[in-house]
Amino acid sequence: MRAIWAFLAAIATLLVGTVPVFAEEEEKALTQPAVPLPSAPVAEQRPHTLTLHGTTLSDPWHWLRDESYPVVDDPDVLAYVKAENAWFDAAMKPHEGLVETLFQEMKGRIKEADASVPQKDGDWLYWIEFEEGAEYKKWYRRPVAGGDAQLILDEVALAAGKEYFRLSDMAVSPNGRLMAYAVDDNGSERFEVRFRDLETGAMLPDVIPGTLSALVWTAGGDALLYGLANENWRTDNVHLHRLGTPVAEDKLLYKEADIGFGVGIGKTAADNYIVIATGDNETSEVYLLPAADPEAKPLLVSPRRKGREYSVDEREGTLYILTNDDHPNFRVATASLSAPGEWTTLIAGSDHSYITGLSVFRDYFVLESREDGLDQVDVRRYDAPLTPGRIAFPEATYVAGLGDNPEYHQDKIRIDYESMVTPDTVYDYDVAAGTLETLKVQEIPSGYDASQYVTEWVNLPSRDGQTMIPASLVYRKGTPRDGSAPMHLYVYGSYGYRVAPGFSTTRLSLVDRGMIYAIAHVRGGDDLGRAWYLAGKTGRRKNTFHDFIDVAKGLIAKGYTSAGRISIEGRSAGGQVMGAVYNEAPELWGAVLAGVPFVDVINTMVDETLPLTPGEWPEWGNPITDKAAFDYMLSYSPYDNVTAKAYPPMLVSAGLNDPRVTYWEPAKWVAKLRATRTNDAPLLLRTNMGAGHAGKSGRWGALREDAEEYAFVLTQLGVEK
Repeated sequence: MRAIWAFLAAIATLLVGTVPVFAEEEEKALTQPAVPLPSAPVAEQRPHTLTLHGTTLSDPWHWLRDESYPVVDDPDVLAYVKAENAWFDAAMKPHEGLVETLFQEMKGRIKEADASVPQKDGDWLYWIEFEEGAEYKKWYRRPVAGGDAQLILDEVALAAGKEYFRLSDMAVSPNGRLMAYAVDDNGSERFEVRFRDLETGAMLPDVIPGTLSALVWTAGGDALLYGLANENWRTDNVHLHRLGTPVAEDKLLYKEADIGFGVGIGKTAADNYIVIATGDNETSEVYLLPAADPEAKPLLVSPRRKGREYSVDEREGTLYILTNDDHPNFRVATASLSAPGEWTTLIAGSDHSYITGLSVFRDYFVLESREDGLDQVDVRRYDAPLTPGRIAFPEATYVAGLGDNPEYHQDKIRIDYESMVTPDTVYDYDVAAGTLETLKVQEIPSGYDASQYVTEWVNLPSRDGQTMIPASLVYRKGTPRDGSAPMHLYVYGSYGYRVAPGFSTTRLSLVDRGMIYAIAHVRGGDDLGRAWYLAGKTGRRKNTFHDFIDVAKGLIAKGYTSAGRISIEGRSAGGQVMGAVYNEAPELWGAVLAGVPFVDVINTMVDETLPLTPGEWPEWGNPITDKAAFDYMLSYSPYDNVTAKAYPPMLVSAGLNDPRVTYWEPAKWVAKLRATRTNDAPLLLRTNMGAGHAGKSGRWGALREDAEEYAFVLTQLGVEK
């Protein structure tokens, strides 16, 4: 029984006073507030230096890192963070009406009482529902043979009274009797696993704290595999818990020795094997355990080799392997269980086609790929693997891929589809007939007419004179092309992750006010293939920043917008892009949204005790051992490159419990900007005191944060209606 819960969770998401350490600085209000704003907080500077490779860096805001982290209880730190939040509230108070208007618009586009399309998994049909007004969802099932719906998990009840709630995984045992689920109620991403008997509704006494992994049942349904977060928030292990036994006696099945590697678990399509996968951002290694005998000796598929990634599935004793060992765009290979390391090419790698996914079913396999940035889905028979059975989609530009397909044998496969003008659509594809059946189209209660919008894929020249950088655009028909239109430009650009040009109801609040919404598909993502990603990492990271600036300049040259009329946005590693281009080309931007931004690059990458640092070295470089990497990072690190000049308006967000980009990175960055810049444009920091990397949980809490951010953008660009 292939896990269906991660997919279901994905589709459910639509988504004071002065203290001694402060000085005061006069700062202008946003746009004509009714009453004068109080003074902005300015953090005290305390001497601190870092010396590495003969270079000494001064970091007078180092004290904002609480020494007891992940516990944050330093009075000075908390006072500063709370003062920044108070400053944010004061600065945004004149725009409360606009925030509420935007929030109600966004909320009005979401069907409050909604449900996913049920999907068969074994003897049951599973689905999720949102009730009217609910922040969180409920999980249901009913027998395929007929019968009443059964509520198996109630997130609304579990989240009651909590500021933050997140369900990370939920897994039903192979016989359908038991359920395991993992929750986090503070944003720290350390989850607690609990168990329920679905036949009686009773909770089992077993509780596993501190997990950070998928949950995988053994074939017998009497034991569960899981991974614990270690003291540095890394999953380097796999444990086996047998129901009814003390957690302290759980058996360690695998322990990873490399501090840069993370461990994950899953199952093969036919549920015969449990997969233990370990690796970092460029190297992987896979082991297989019999699902019926998880304490057996793991079968190593192929030893790790630096720079080689691979994943594995199994069908009737044959392994199907997706790997980049001889082509950056990946190939498909096969091997036998008796000789798992001897790989034979089934589908060769291609410069034109970038293979992004391989899914094995009983009678066919599905190849997901991208060609020239456009998604392709091919259904191929085992006796004719080179014969394309490509699914045809109705638009020239779109996003498409496999959806919820839990069973090994399916005559129809679930497909998700959308574009920048087409709401999310769920199809069933009949493999034998080769036809698509529409099961559900995202409903927009307040109304939506796709014919009133235009989407484009535009290629723009980079500064090297050879590379063209694509951007996806959506705007209302009739939007002028004389440079007068404001634009919102979004980016991520790291880890080979593509920002797909899909549909968003939230962004309509910008587009319907005459803004052009654009996504910059810069190097560092894998939009145009694996080589596109490799061209934006480690020693070529600046390509990402330059591409983003060049996209903006290219769109200006084509008359879509003009300098100073562009708001920009990026989160996490995309927030690093915000920091770099904020330093390099401030004259282009009218407003900046930097979400949980990775901006203190040097200090983070030299701190091996931080959760992600060792595993991040393949992505960014290791400044501890490599002077060239240190020098290169130092040349672009946003925090280290703040200078005395005028900067445009910016809203920065952070999470006090964020283990990915720790709260002190954005806090230090804002403090340094306040002390260094030569102007007084709005500079706001909003820290979620009870949340982590993803911001507030719950669909309405997250939506209100979107409304606040868009209100900031609209007021700074003068688009306030």
